[in-house]
Amino acid sequence: MTNSYWVERIDHVQLAMPPGGEEQGVAFYEGLLGIPQVPKPPELATRGGCWFEHPGLRIHLGAEEGFQPARKAHPALVVTGIEPLCTALEAAGHPVQRRTDVPEMPQWFVHDPFGNRIELVPSTD
Repeated sequence: MTNSYWVERIDHVQLAMPPGGEEQGVAFYEGLLGIPQVPKPPELATRGGCWFEHPGLRIHLGAEEGFQPARKAHPALVVTGIEPLCTALEAAGHPVQRRTDVPEMPQWFVHDPFGNRIELVPSTD
């Protein structure tokens, strides 16, 4: 069967956070990961949360009542300079776990300030 459509790419990843967590989100995603915060559209800004974007990467944090962190589901971020980033995350109180379960595919995992799991993979460029 041949489809006349296909999914091209991910536009953005939406992660949840507790209401009022914007300052912690900015400190982690912009301050540590280096993803610039961008303004949310005015009609969405009233809902809380914050957005972080640069070319090829868009992460949106949405404020959610009754928030529960994503412990298994996660985005995987490709990182240039993964060792210095892991050092900075550790120094800021975000423990990083290196996994080697998958041969030829090193992985690092960290949790954002809200407990959401984030995978870090080294750039191959």
